[in-house]
Amino acid sequence: MSLRPAPSAVGAGQPHFDLVTVRLFIETAETGSVTRAAERIALAPAAASRRLKELEQQFGVPLFQRLPHGMALTDAGRALLAHARSMAHAVARMQDDALAFREGDMGVVRIAACTSAVLQFLPVDIQRCQARHPGIKIDLQELNSQGVLQAIARGVADIGIFESTMSTAGVMPARPYHRDRLVLVVHAEHPLAARDAVGLDDLLDYDVIGLTEGSAISTTLSRLAAQARRPLRMRIRVSSFDSMAAMVRQGVGIGVMPQLVARSVAAGRRFARIRIDGDWPARQMMLSHQSEAAMSRAAMATVRAFLG
Repeated sequence: MSLRPAPSAVGAGQPHFDLVTVRLFIETAETGSVTRAAERIALAPAAASRRLKELEQQFGVPLFQRLPHGMALTDAGRALLAHARSMAHAVARMQDDALAFREGDMGVVRIAACTSAVLQFLPVDIQRCQARHPGIKIDLQELNSQGVLQAIARGVADIGIFESTMSTAGVMPARPYHRDRLVLVVHAEHPLAARDAVGLDDLLDYDVIGLTEGSAISTTLSRLAAQARRPLRMRIRVSSFDSMAAMVRQGVGIGVMPQLVARSVAAGRRFARIRIDGDWPARQMMLSHQSEAAMSRAAMATVRAFLG
């Protein structure tokens, strides 16, 4: 498919390019290399370099910095990359819709979901979706809640699942998904291990193993500590609940994670799982998606399967 307008419609300085160039731009931005990008889309490196130079000339701004060891986006390149991804996303939706009209609900659905949802709810929901719609393929990206919101806002995900306390400014409307509850996980010999329940003040007395910046749990703990005018002793951040459990197992600190996740990754005699009092440990997951006009039939079928 070509985005090149008819010759009579091309005015001075008006960009004209095809989808191969759009894909090349995206791949170069993601790999940092024209050579690797060219390999991915079966272009000769010289032809790929020529296309990128022509694209920059048409827009009148440099899109990349040519560095000794690769290519780095300029500010203009980063701004235009979002548009390029949206274009590629729209073309993929067109292809999915065409396939769906030919063969029913078929196509690839791109889902961005926070780790808590991936571990607790998505396996069952995806299984139900596939039973109803065997022609649908799922491209699942596991992110923290902030990353999910960014993926939806940039249009690189059809569906996003995140924790409700995260700010949704600029994101599509969201619907309630599943609920979960956070618990405290400590080493079996920790001073809190014998407690049936703990409160926020108890947590703040100890070193907490946090998740990476942008995770809903870390954001919530930081907000609650600030409201209580207490310091949050989060000297270590990890990228997964498995890593959090490993740190707790060695007595490095305490961890806060969803109850169902804790039953899996923090089972056994070396751990104690403790209820946290209050309303804040009870969480609502939300499901957001692109506007229905921008969604393929397969994507909307997936939303209905997840929510129903």
